[in-house]
Amino acid sequence: MKIRKEKEEDFKQIYDVIKIAFSLAEHSDGNEQNLVNNLRKSEAYINELSLVCEEEGEIVAYIMFTKNKIGKEKGLSLAPLAVLPKYQHRRLGTLLIRQGLKIAKELGYNYVVVLGSEKYYPKFGFSPSKDLGINSPFKVPSKNFMALSLHHNKEKLNATVEYPKEFFE
Repeated sequence: MKIRKEKEEDFKQIYDVIKIAFSLAEHSDGNEQNLVNNLRKSEAYINELSLVCEEEGEIVAYIMFTKNKIGKEKGLSLAPLAVLPKYQHRRLGTLLIRQGLKIAKELGYNYVVVLGSEKYYPKFGFSPSKDLGINSPFKVPSKNFMALSLHHNKEKLNATVEYPKEFFE
């Protein structure tokens, strides 16, 4: 198994991984793969934070972090994380998240937000975003909109996340 940055020649395979993974997801709008394609063309895209997990030359999992703004802070949005069904429960998502968070910290980002499972993301240090004074720009259960300070800053930001426009298209 190998984790690496995505390359242009991976895009079709990544599209399929995301589509298949989210076809079975409890919460999905069915458009995650198209969101990724749109984000790649945006100013929010960061190649170093678009990672694939490869097994025997096949892409089996994917994660993307894109730029956002949280008040005056430069932040990141983790979306999506996708693992092919037959590779789930093998810690591939965990490996991708940890590697992505490590790179994000090295690149100087301070905060990461995610809309996801309140049972899964806290094991990486995520907590309800309101704990850091970070608000969601859309209506979602507060337990599912989470944030992480990469530098363990406890200061409340009292700001709303500004997502790239591609998240709303």
